[in-house]
Amino acid sequence: MIELARRMSCVQASAIREILKVTERADVLSFAGGLPAPEAFPAGALARAHADVLANDAAAALQYGPTEGFGPLRAWVAERMTGRGLPAAPGQVLITAGSQQGIDLVGKALIDPGDTVVVEAPSYLAALQSFSTYEARFETVETDDDGMSADALERVLLARRVRLIYLVPNFQNPRGTTLSLERRARIARLAAQHGVTVLEDDPYGELRYRGPTLPPVAGLDPDAPVIHLGTFSKTLAPGLRLGYAVADERTIRALTIAKQAADLHTASLTQRAVARMLETFDYDAHLGRLRLLYGERLDAMLSSIERSFPERTAWTRPEGGLFVWMRLPCGMDAQDLFVDAMRERVAFVPGAPFYPGDPCRETLRLNFSNRPPLTIAEGMARLGACVERRLREAGPERQVAVAAPSLLTMWARRGVKAP
Repeated sequence: MIELARRMSCVQASAIREILKVTERADVLSFAGGLPAPEAFPAGALARAHADVLANDAAAALQYGPTEGFGPLRAWVAERMTGRGLPAAPGQVLITAGSQQGIDLVGKALIDPGDTVVVEAPSYLAALQSFSTYEARFETVETDDDGMSADALERVLLARRVRLIYLVPNFQNPRGTTLSLERRARIARLAAQHGVTVLEDDPYGELRYRGPTLPPVAGLDPDAPVIHLGTFSKTLAPGLRLGYAVADERTIRALTIAKQAADLHTASLTQRAVARMLETFDYDAHLGRLRLLYGERLDAMLSSIERSFPERTAWTRPEGGLFVWMRLPCGMDAQDLFVDAMRERVAFVPGAPFYPGDPCRETLRLNFSNRPPLTIAEGMARLGACVERRLREAGPERQVAVAAPSLLTMWARRGVKAP
């Protein structure tokens, strides 16, 4: 038997990937994976761009390339980020194999065994996996509808040495919440004051369906050490495996060296084809179509939840992204509900794996981007019926016990924040 490294004992398999193995049946309405809508992939434009590159630039496209990435693509990302409020030059951009590789490279370059990483609770599962590989210790901070609590973060920074702050500021995975502008600015100031690096993971920032656009944390304080990650997975196609990191040139150099040890460089053909496509493809018009499509599906999910779930259920109301986060009536375990739901051929991701410790088992994550409105309505009806059935089986004593959260739900339904 091959003996594994000790650190692998700290790394758990992805609950999402394991769930997807059992929800791939055609008869299962799955809201588990964070999947973009395949009908929205710009397949024709990508096909033409690949054909053009292979016809006119095959020798370079099929050869090894620079680790930092294809120059014109880096320049496009730098210009795009500058327009979004993060001034950047091409030398401050590293092209990665999806933003997930960016997370891993940051862990490899910054985290030593035993270092403290501050995360939200709940947080992005694959980031927790990646940081665990480098034997990080997690410190969780409070989060609410405005994202990570800056007050709680400051208390942690005053109490102990922190190596990294990880956050998803826009339409957070899994909760779908957005970090407010005030908290963005304050977190940037705290990072500058305490000399702690922020890893700003922003795969959903271009997918806003309502509300004002907010600037990246990385663009708010020039003295704040922030690494910004982005990706083409949610706006073009995840199969491209194209992402990027934006940071100061010294940090990009360190991440480049870490990448050299991982895969030498991201696929040359893919980079060149996407760069070629972006020369003529109306990217902003494409984003507009995505926002209309996903905004309609988000509205369908929220209205379907409203119709199908008991009053004692609470959920977030995202302004963008791909996910809705739900809290079940008090005492109901989402893992048990998953078993019931699969009997009804509907799937979701239980919330417990998104917590690095002390999970809230009453929570679950729902994806709305991958299903049309009528299917969303059918899936929520099936899932809501499972919740109702469990409440009935629990009896009147349990139903009295879960009555308290209904006030929070009433506030949510009226658009009122809890005090």
